[in-house]
Amino acid sequence: MRRFQNPVAADVRRLKLQGKQSLLTSAATVLKEAPMSKGRVFESCDIARETGFNIHRTHGLGRLEILLALLCVLCGNLLGAQNLPTKPNVLFIAVDDLNHWVGYLGRNPQTLTPNMDRLAKRGVWFTRSYCAAPVCNPSRAALMSGLRPGATGVYDNSENFQPAIPTDLTLTTQFRKAGYFVCGAGKIYHSSVYRAGEWDDWMRNARAGAAREEDNSPQAAVRAGKLPITPLNCRDEDMPDFKFVDYAIAQLNKKHDQPFFVACGLTKPHLPWSVPKKYYDKFPLASIELPPYREDDLNDLPPVALQMARGPANDHETILQEGGTNTWKQAIRAYLAAINFCDTMVGRLLDAYDKSPERDNTILCFWSDHGWHLGEKHHWRKFALWEESTRAPFIWVVPGLTKPDSRCDRTVDFMSIYPTLMDLCGLPAPAHVQGQSLRPLLTDPKAPWAEPAITTYRQNNHTVRTETWRYTRYADGGEELYDETKDPYEWANLAGKNAAFEPRKAELGKFLPTDNKPPAKPDGTATEPPRKARKAQKQSK
Repeated sequence: MRRFQNPVAADVRRLKLQGKQSLLTSAATVLKEAPMSKGRVFESCDIARETGFNIHRTHGLGRLEILLALLCVLCGNLLGAQNLPTKPNVLFIAVDDLNHWVGYLGRNPQTLTPNMDRLAKRGVWFTRSYCAAPVCNPSRAALMSGLRPGATGVYDNSENFQPAIPTDLTLTTQFRKAGYFVCGAGKIYHSSVYRAGEWDDWMRNARAGAAREEDNSPQAAVRAGKLPITPLNCRDEDMPDFKFVDYAIAQLNKKHDQPFFVACGLTKPHLPWSVPKKYYDKFPLASIELPPYREDDLNDLPPVALQMARGPANDHETILQEGGTNTWKQAIRAYLAAINFCDTMVGRLLDAYDKSPERDNTILCFWSDHGWHLGEKHHWRKFALWEESTRAPFIWVVPGLTKPDSRCDRTVDFMSIYPTLMDLCGLPAPAHVQGQSLRPLLTDPKAPWAEPAITTYRQNNHTVRTETWRYTRYADGGEELYDETKDPYEWANLAGKNAAFEPRKAELGKFLPTDNKPPAKPDGTATEPPRKARKAQKQSK
C-alpha cells in the first residue's frame, strides 16, 4: 500500500475540490485511460459502498481502482445530499398519553386513527418505539434535554425539571442558536411550562374559555371509577387542542425569513377524556372489547412491580367494584374517543402541512410521551415499566430521505429524537446528548441497529427492550424477563424460573444505566406555574 499512498493522497486532495459534474467526468476519464474488467469495476464500487472508502479494504486494487472507488463514494454523497433539503424546517408534533392503540400498529382493532395511519404512509413508522420514562414530566424533560432521567434526577411528575436542566442544553435552544425561528403551542413540557430562552414565540392563554378541562366545571362529570370521562356538548373549536393546531397551521402558512421549528403539543388523549360527544358516538358501548387480560397476571411479579400495578390510585379494583366489566368498557370507550379526537387534530395539521409552501423542505417528527394501561396487569394509567406504558407511536417524514410507508422493526427510544434532528438539519449535536441519530434507519429501515430501548421509572428502576426480549431490574434487585416473540402481552415472567435464562439477563443487564442521580428537588421557581397552580392563584384573587 505504501507505493500508492502519496499519489492517491494527491488525487484525493484534487478531487475534493471538484464539483459533482467534474467528478463524473473524472470517473469517465479514469475508465477510458485505464480500462478495467467489469468484475474489477464492480469490486471497486462494492468496497466503496460497503465501507465508505475504507483504505484498509483496498489491498489488491491498483491506484486507478482505488480512485474509482473513491469517486463512487464522493459522487454518491453529493447526489444523496442533493436530495436532502438545505436547512430544513421542522414540524414537531407531540401527543400526550397516546399508547400504541393506533391503526397502523394493529394492537387494538377497535381504534379509529385514519389520519395517523395516513401520516405513517408518508414516511418511516417504528413498530418498537419506547419512551425514556413512562411519566409526562421525566419523559419530556429527557427528550428535550438529551439527558436520561438518571443523568438529571428528574424521574417523576413531582420533580421540577427546570433547575436540573438549564435552557442552554435543550433541543429548541440549539435551533435558535442556529438561526431558526422557534415557536410552539400546547404541551411540549409537563404542565405546558414555558421558558423564554427556548422559544422565539409561544402561544399563551389558549385554555381561557375552553370546554370542560377540570373536574369542578359546571358540566356534570361522568366517571369510570376515578377516571373522568365526560362526553362534551361542544364544538371541536372550543377545545384547547384545536387552538394549538390553529397556531401551528398559521405558522406553517406564514412566509418566514428564517428556517422554522414549529412545535405543536396535543393534550388529548390525556385525562380527563372529555371530548365532544360525537367522538363517543363512534364507539357504541356494546361493541367495546376488553384488552387481552389474565386474572393471574400478577402472580409472578416482584414486590416493586406489584406496587406499580396497583398504584397510584388502585383504579382497576375501583372500576370493577363500581360496575364490573361494563365500567371497564366505558373507560375504554372514552379513551378511544379521546384518541379519535386527537387523530382529527393530527389530520388538520397534516392537511396544513400538505398545503404549506415549505412542505418539501420540512421534516415532520411525530411522537407521544409514553403509553397507557387500560386494565392490563390490573393496571391503569402509565407509571410502570411494561409494554403498554412504555411503547408509543413514532413517525418520521424527511423529504429527500425517507420512503413512503416504510416499516422499521428496530427497537428505538425517544432519546434518539434530539440527535436525529441535529443530524438531519446539519447542526452539531451538543456533547451532553446521550441518544443516537436514527438517520441510518430513516435511510434504510432494515439497517443493522445494536442499541436497545431503555426506559426508567423512578430512581434505579430500568427496563431494557430489544426486538425479542424485555429485561427489567428494580432498585431492590427484583427482576422481570419476557420473551416478546412468544409472549407479547408479558404474561410469563421468566426471571428466576430457569437458570438457562441467566446468560440472557446478564447480556441485557449490560445496557442498564449506571447513572442514577438522587431525585431532583420539587422546589425551584418556574417561569410560569403549572396549570393547576395558575388556576388556584386566579381563584384566590
